[in-house]
Amino acid sequence: MRITKKLRERTKSFSSSVIRLYMALPRERIEVAVIGKQLLRSATSVAAHTREASRARSDTEFYSKLDVLLQEADESTLWLEHLQQDCGIIASQTEPIHQ
Repeated sequence: MRITKKLRERTKSFSSSVIRLYMALPRERIEVAVIGKQLLRSATSVAAHTREASRARSDTEFYSKLDVLLQEADESTLWLEHLQQDCGIIASQTEPIHQ
């Protein structure tokens, strides 16, 4: 099993969208700055682990990278939810990424 070009493109697009959101966040609010940085870290990790999985040397390494990719994607979802539900970041900024 290998990573498709479409998955590489989708995860790169996801991380790029998060980078743009992060740049637009009001980071003078400490809670937004902290959560935004957590989101930035986990979302870019999704794309990075996709690339790493595509270069796996064994099936075990491949599945391990995919597992971490899924964990980081789930964590990213949590941070997006916190930004919207707890920090008042409007849904129009987070929902396209969440989708």
